[in-house]
Amino acid sequence: MRSFPWRSLEAKLRDSSDSELLRDILHKTVKHPVCVKHPPSVKYARCFLSELIKKPSGGSVTLSESTAIISHGTTGLVTWDAALYLAEWAIENPAAFTNRTVLELGSGAGLTGLAICKMCRPQAYIFSDCHSRVLEQLRGNVLLNGLSLEADITAKLDSPRVTVAQLDWDVATVHQLSAFQPDVVIAADVLYCPEAIVSLVGVLQRLAACREHQRAPEVYVAFTIRNPETCQLFTTELGRAGIRWEVEPRHEQKLFPYEEHLEMAMLNLTL
Repeated sequence: MRSFPWRSLEAKLRDSSDSELLRDILHKTVKHPVCVKHPPSVKYARCFLSELIKKPSGGSVTLSESTAIISHGTTGLVTWDAALYLAEWAIENPAAFTNRTVLELGSGAGLTGLAICKMCRPQAYIFSDCHSRVLEQLRGNVLLNGLSLEADITAKLDSPRVTVAQLDWDVATVHQLSAFQPDVVIAADVLYCPEAIVSLVGVLQRLAACREHQRAPEVYVAFTIRNPETCQLFTTELGRAGIRWEVEPRHEQKLFPYEEHLEMAMLNLTL
């Protein structure tokens, strides 16, 4: 279980005459009952407290996730670094999502989508994945963060319409995808093997076909550059599919603790 904070409190901390504000932040994060019951690693807690001193915040996203990289036959139960990178970019560029319908491919634990729902005011957000255990965890994380699923009649009017959808890239049809009608499509750290890359490009082609008489959705794919050959395969497959791409400039703000040496990239695709 993790809590991810943002929004600078530097000015408030500087002007505060006592430690009440900092104490309140700590009780809402590392001392929160959920965090106490499911404590993060010592390394992560140290990183969080370091970030709190430099640029702490008010809001948070809380996640239930696996402590194992691979669990129940999937890697989707943990938060990967590119998901944090994409969430940071979204928070820095909220206009890309405000009042729009967003479809996330391979949502995993849901960090990126939850950050966008809380900070960027989308009209609707569709989390999607194909693994049943991941979908179960996603639904729990949506509710854990005070958001309502679409079928909930008690959903707040000022909150986005949130859906958790089962989506297998290899079998999803144009008819199934057309029901989503996304304005924006995002994905993070899904380029983990050649088969996944081919499947991803295939589903992007079908998404483009859904919008024959409308503007195709904007697509952003973030990934950690672990193997240059994998990245090359992705751009090659995009070229074969007739999908143009360009590298999105690196964003400035770093809000989440992840390894500094990792090389991140994000492509903006034109379907």
